[in-house]
Amino acid sequence: MAAIIPSGGGGGGSRFRRRQNFSPIADINVTPMVDVMLVLLVIFMITAPLLQVGVPVDLPKTSAQQVGGKDEPLVVSVNSKGEVFLGETPYDIAGLAAKLKAVHEEKPDQRVFMRGDKAVDYGKMMEVMGVVIDSGFRQLGLLGEQAQQLGKGGGTVTPAPAPRAPQPAPRR
Repeated sequence: MAAIIPSGGGGGGSRFRRRQNFSPIADINVTPMVDVMLVLLVIFMITAPLLQVGVPVDLPKTSAQQVGGKDEPLVVSVNSKGEVFLGETPYDIAGLAAKLKAVHEEKPDQRVFMRGDKAVDYGKMMEVMGVVIDSGFRQLGLLGEQAQQLGKGGGTVTPAPAPRAPQPAPRR
């Protein structure tokens, strides 16, 4: 491809004129890219619900109960009198141990939550926790009320005091 560049002006100009420096366009036109991305988005939105895993099968109707994904956790409660409950059934310590061992044999991965009244002796809670752990359960959680729920009864909830900074030892 050839181009004729006329000389500028008349008479005594040089035969070859210096080329003008053209700077490249630094702006990128993103409109075509956005158009392509929107088309791809629409295609994926239409085809995603149509994708299936496996072979399409027409399943028969059944009257069986649905199998739960996770079992409900066991809840061991200790009331203010020190009485122990599994769910809503009262047990003594020996009876609780026997029941928990039987449940553990059937469902070894069962979760156990413990609830204790705030007036319960710490030693009693530790005793019950020991029975749960000795029965073989390893997924043990402690339940408590949220601070927001405590404040609804008309009383105020005060946060625990911040720990004091250690004081330097007196000089002699």
